Amino acid sequence: MTGRTLAELGLADAPRDHPLTYPGAWPGDSGLLHGDRMFPLERLVYDDRVPVLAVGSNACPGQLRHKMAEFGIDSPVPMVRSRVSGLEVGISAHVSRLGYVSASPVKSPRALRELFVIWLDRRQLEVIDASEPHFRRGWLPAPQVRIELPDGCALTGAYAYVNRHGVLHDGTGAPRRHPGDQRALLGELLVRSTPLRALFGVTPEEFCARARRDPELCARGTRLFAEQKWVTESGCEPYADGRQAGSPGTGSSLFPPLT
Repeated sequence: MTGRTLAELGLADAPRDHPLTYPGAWPGDSGLLHGDRMFPLERLVYDDRVPVLAVGSNACPGQLRHKMAEFGIDSPVPMVRSRVSGLEVGISAHVSRLGYVSASPVKSPRALRELFVIWLDRRQLEVIDASEPHFRRGWLPAPQVRIELPDGCALTGAYAYVNRHGVLHDGTGAPRRHPGDQRALLGELLVRSTPLRALFGVTPEEFCARARRDPELCARGTRLFAEQKWVTESGCEPYADGRQAGSPGTGSSLFPPLT
C-alpha cells in the first residue's frame, strides 16, 4: 500500500499554527492518515473503533497529526468522507486560545453536508476529548442525523463535539452557519463590536495574535459574545448532556462517553 505525504497533498499545515486558515485543508476524498502520510482506505467501517463526526479542524490531517503526536500516538486514523443530513456547521460561541473562532455542530433538519467521519481507537478518542475543553462529546443518532458512507450504507450514529457555550446566531435567533473563511468571519465580528475591537484589535491578524496563548483574554472574548446577546443554543445540547434517549449503536458502546 503506497501513500503520499501531507505536504505533497497540501494538507500539512495546521490551524493551530496558522489560525486564519481554520478549519484547515480537508482531504479531497477518504483516506488513512498515518503519521505525515495519507494512504488509501481498505474499508469504510471499523468495528473496533468509534465514529466521530468532524465539523472543524478535526477533519484537517495536519491538525490531527499534531494532536496525536503531542501524546506520542502514531496509530493510523481512518477518515471517511460522508454525506450528512440533519446537521449544519455552526459558529462556536467561544474564542479559542489557538487564535480562532471554531465550528460546532448545529441541528438543522433540511441541511445536507459532506463531512468526514474519523474512526478512533480508545487512546485517540481520549486525545481528542482532551483537546476539546470547550466541547462535550455527544452521540448523534439516526434517523435524526443521517450519515451515509460512500458505499451508500448509513451509520446508526456518530459522536460529535457540541460547544458548551452555544453558537452564534444570525440576528434572528437562528444558529448561523460557519462560513469556513476565518479571516472574513473575524473581520465581520470585529466590525460589529466596539468592545470586541478593544480586546482584540481591528484586524483579523491582530485578533489571532492577541488571542493566541492568552486564556484570560479568550475567556473575556467568550463572555463578551454572551453579553452582546449573540449566542443561542445549537439544538444539539440534548445529545451531549444525556437528555437524548437511546444509546450508541454497534461499536460505539466500546468506550464510555465524555463526562
